[in-house]
Amino acid sequence: MSTYDLYKLLREELKNGSSDLVTRQSGQVIRKRIERELEKEEDGSVIVLDFSKIGVIDYSCADEIVAKLISRLLGGEYGERYIILGGLNENQKENIEVALERKDLAVMAQMRDGRRTLIGSLHNYLQKTLELILRKGKITAGELSDMLKLPANTSGTRLLNLHKKRLVRRMDETRNGGRVWVYEKV
Repeated sequence: MSTYDLYKLLREELKNGSSDLVTRQSGQVIRKRIERELEKEEDGSVIVLDFSKIGVIDYSCADEIVAKLISRLLGGEYGERYIILGGLNENQKENIEVALERKDLAVMAQMRDGRRTLIGSLHNYLQKTLELILRKGKITAGELSDMLKLPANTSGTRLLNLHKKRLVRRMDETRNGGRVWVYEKV
């Protein structure tokens, strides 16, 4: 897991002494720096964007940094990587959530008080499946089918959709002499 300290990146890139992420132009500079760093990461890497030393993030900056990064991640531009947000306060969460919801995107976040939460837009049935994975740690389609009394293809589709949204990781495991996909929390 790699942690990108957004305050450090802000200081290095903009050199204005501010701890606030404001304006679309500032967001573009920070996003491009993050993208350069992402290129160095291995497939399967989990990247935490750490907001703990950031003051305010306005909507335009949230859209430019978080929404565009998540959109491009889902578009396959960064390979098999995962992004989560860390150290968020409630005000930051609100502006980021608006930016994500307007583009029908979602990302996992760790709040400053330690709570893990989903930010953005996700269908209720996928939210319930994600909550189950967060509680259990990891799950297979067969286990999900048994727990929720769902057809196997429905369980598999739900898990695959969560993986495609980079909200869970997918690992190949051997169980009982056969190979199976296991989906686990990021």
